[in-house]
Amino acid sequence: MPTPHYKQPRYLAIADELRERIESGVIAPGALLPAESALTAEFQAARGTVRQAIAELRAAGLVATEHGRGTYATIRQHECGLDKVSETETRQREVPADEELAALFAVEVGAALLEQQTLTRTSGAIGTVVRTYRLPQKAGRAVRTLDKSSKQP
Repeated sequence: MPTPHYKQPRYLAIADELRERIESGVIAPGALLPAESALTAEFQAARGTVRQAIAELRAAGLVATEHGRGTYATIRQHECGLDKVSETETRQREVPADEELAALFAVEVGAALLEQQTLTRTSGAIGTVVRTYRLPQKAGRAVRTLDKSSKQP
């Protein structure tokens, strides 16, 4: 680890370093954090120690973890400013599966999928667009989803 941890638990030192990267913009809001394996190698720490550090950041509201997607930096409310208003809009529609989605869902190209699009606007400007795809729900079939997220300037 590049900096000494001065008698504080190792996971807190790692959390402090990652917090610094998030708050300075090195890890931008919405950007994925490096994988656990990369962090264990970088900080020469055990996987459990890295997980504790990430849990500390999650508790502070600096990161969020989504199953299958990973851990990404979030936008903290105080950074948005009090004068900025955030609003969310959600739309749902049926779309045909393209080649990538068909392969992921193990269906034929052109098969019907449900797409849910969520737009987040801050002071009128689009901040994020999240598209979630799922199979139409049928009796006896489990629903599988895929998130495709993109950050808009």
